Parts: sequence; structure tokens; C-alpha cells
Amino acid sequence: MKKIKIGIPRAILYYRYGVLWKNYFESLGLNVVLSPETNHEILSLGINNSIDESCLSYKIYLGHALYLSKICNYILVSRVCDYGKKDKVCTRLNGLYDNLKELIPKDMLLNFNIEHTHHHYQSLGLIKIGFKFTKNPFKIIYSYLYAKNKQKKHDQNKANEELNKLSRPQKKILILSHFYNIKDKYITNYLLKYLESNNIIPIMSNNFPQKLTTEFSQYFSNTLYWKYSKEMIGSLYYCLHQVDGLIFISTYPCGIDALVNNLAIAKNKNIPTLNLLIDENITDLSLETKLESFIDIINGGKNE
Repeated sequence: MKKIKIGIPRAILYYRYGVLWKNYFESLGLNVVLSPETNHEILSLGINNSIDESCLSYKIYLGHALYLSKICNYILVSRVCDYGKKDKVCTRLNGLYDNLKELIPKDMLLNFNIEHTHHHYQSLGLIKIGFKFTKNPFKIIYSYLYAKNKQKKHDQNKANEELNKLSRPQKKILILSHFYNIKDKYITNYLLKYLESNNIIPIMSNNFPQKLTTEFSQYFSNTLYWKYSKEMIGSLYYCLHQVDGLIFISTYPCGIDALVNNLAIAKNKNIPTLNLLIDENITDLSLETKLESFIDIINGGKNE
């Protein structure tokens, strides 16, 4: 008997909770299928099924989900429902399921809400889905706790790795973007390889502990309520005097990034900064031209 295939789109919230999700369903005995790294086929699927005003990150997510709909029995679809009064996320993330159910049969979608104001902000939704595949509550609870521990260790290792990189003697550039942009190789792979080939260490804003970045975001504003922007800006102020330059990455046409990034750049004029706006038409050649000029500035000046 063939195992049931559960597809997990390799985009957006996968890059925060993917270790948990994959280990949970595999521990339940299911066949987890991750969509491949973002490529032209996946991006085209997303572009052809979204409105022009959607940002590149959202188009990528749609492409991954639609790709999986052709080869899986189910697709896991989570959405951030509530971060509380002081923290919000883009409405696209609130409505992931609502948009997908118009493109993919509803009975294929395993949807649940992530509510960070609730103590069991994710476990209840995943446990409920678990009962769809087994009636053994002990197996479900064990699988969830096992997977949660895997995610915790993964996050701690990534945080330690990033903190250790700050103490290395080479020049360092802080990469500032939402976690789902930084971790998507289609968006950042060429950039990171180019920096490393020039002996520059890229510091990833998304890997620092959330408690730390939330605390340091207060140096920018105590009224910034976009959760993921707050994390990004907090890493900026934590690393500001430990790096030689900043690279902001936003995906066209994100209005939140246009506001927050430009304000952050205006407030920090004493450090070399490059602001990259990425869309589906970006090429390695256009990136190389911008990066080459920026690295010349980094190598020719000193970060004070």
C-alpha cells in the first residue's frame, strides 16, 4: 500500500516551521513531499495564477502549492492568524488558505491557523490534522513533541552560527529581508555566492533569536507593528556596529518594505547601504553590476 503523500510548499512559512512540519508528518508515517527549490517552472505557475499586484514572494508560494497539487494527495497550508494587538503580518499571509482554495480542490488542503497569542499556538491545529491519519493520540503527541524539539535545535544552531560569524575578522555585510526571502535560493543564491567569492561574510538577519531582535527593534521605533519587519530591523540595530555594510532585499511591490526599508536607510546614513528590489525579471547580470559597485565602496572605506 502506497503511503499518503503530503506536500509542503517550500516557501514563506516553510522557512520558519518547515523542520517541525516535515518531522511531524514523517513521524506519523506519512510520505512528506517538499516542492523543489524555486525555479522558472514554479515561478511561472505562480505568476500565471496571481494578479499583477501580488509580490514576488506570494507568487512563488502559489507556484509551489500548484506544483504539489499535481503530485500529492494533500497540501499543508498554514496561515498566521494572530500575533496580538502590537504585531501584524501582511494580509497575504493571513489569507493563504482563502486564496489557494480558489485554485486547488478544498479537500486537498490541510489548513490550520497559527495563533501566537495562544499558548498552544500551532500544536492544536497540527494535532487535529494528525487525527485524520491515525486514531492513536499517543503517537500524535509523541510525533509533535519530537518534531518541535527538532525545530528548536535547528533554530538554536542557526542563531549560534550567525552570532559566531560576527566575531570573524573578514569584512561582513548584513543581509536584511524577511526570512522567506533570504532563505529562498531563487532570490538570494547569486547574491550570497558573489559576496563569498569576494571574501565577504554575509550575515543573515533572519537567524538571530526573535527575543533579541524584538528588543533591539525599539531603537528604531516602539510603534512598528509588522512582526517580520520588527525582527529584521532589530537585527540591524544589534549588528550595526559589527558589520561593514547593509543590503536590504525586498520583493516587488511590497508596500511594507518600501516604507520600513527606506525609513531605516534614512536613519542610518553613516554605513554603506544597498537597497535591492527583486522582481521576476531580475537577472544575475543586473545584480552583479550593483554588487560590484557596492563592494568597491565597502573595500574602499571604513565602517565607523
